[in-house]
Amino acid sequence: MSRLPQGLKPVYLGLGWGAAESAPLQSIRSLLVIGGLLCCLVVLIAAMLSAQQAPPTATIGPAPVQITPPRPNYPFPDGRSYVYSAEWHLITAGTGIVRMEAAGNERKVIASAESSGAVNVIFPVHDRFESRFDPRTFCSLSIFKHSEEGSHKRETSIHFDYASKKSTLDEKNLKTGETKHVENDLAGCATDVITGFYYLQSLPLQLGASYEFPISDGKTTIVHATVDKREQIKVPAGTFSAVLVTAEATSGPLQSKGKVWVWYSEDPSHTPVQMRAKLGWGTLLFRLQRIEK
Repeated sequence: MSRLPQGLKPVYLGLGWGAAESAPLQSIRSLLVIGGLLCCLVVLIAAMLSAQQAPPTATIGPAPVQITPPRPNYPFPDGRSYVYSAEWHLITAGTGIVRMEAAGNERKVIASAESSGAVNVIFPVHDRFESRFDPRTFCSLSIFKHSEEGSHKRETSIHFDYASKKSTLDEKNLKTGETKHVENDLAGCATDVITGFYYLQSLPLQLGASYEFPISDGKTTIVHATVDKREQIKVPAGTFSAVLVTAEATSGPLQSKGKVWVWYSEDPSHTPVQMRAKLGWGTLLFRLQRIEK
């Protein structure tokens, strides 16, 4: 374990909330699902999506959007687990863990989310994610999610086929056996909602800088992020000098649906030490509890 290592659009995968649920239950359910996806860091999801020979561009939105590739010899945070708590109105609703590992010529991000305490009694969440991407470009290759959220249990997989410019989503309801198959257009190299926050972590993050990049969970969204200011942030993992990055979707299905703030440490590792997500029903706070190796 290390306090400081050496050296961001939520995924809506078939949540299916019932219209008959009360507002408080919907809020709790929303909280837990979003908390379960804290590893995705909501809209801070992008990838170092650029081919080695020539950076690809996306044709979505009013202007082309280009992904910056990882710098040469970029030190991926392999074998390092970020452990977060999800808090809502000072209530700890659950824990999320995200970890990157080498996987042959690919890399994968493994994430998990578990509800806790009284919230776990009301609406239990037990989610597992895995995303694979090309470390040369950070182009996403696939996403897999096993989700148990209240009475809902399902598995979802998404595959990115850049040759045919298509993404394919397959989902199965584990209780009813019902399946779903959806194909969407894929405009060039894209990142996904699980590995994307590593993209901003890799960038210089200088004050005043801004970035735009595409993310996809089957449908592509453009995210705009700005580096706003420096702050001292105290979390259970320690006290950090950090830069505040604000991100929100500017096109696609999640446009104007929320905003996310992420505090990255100012050291070369750019550890995401705290996050805040503003949604229609309230605000979630994610705080780094510890870093495990």
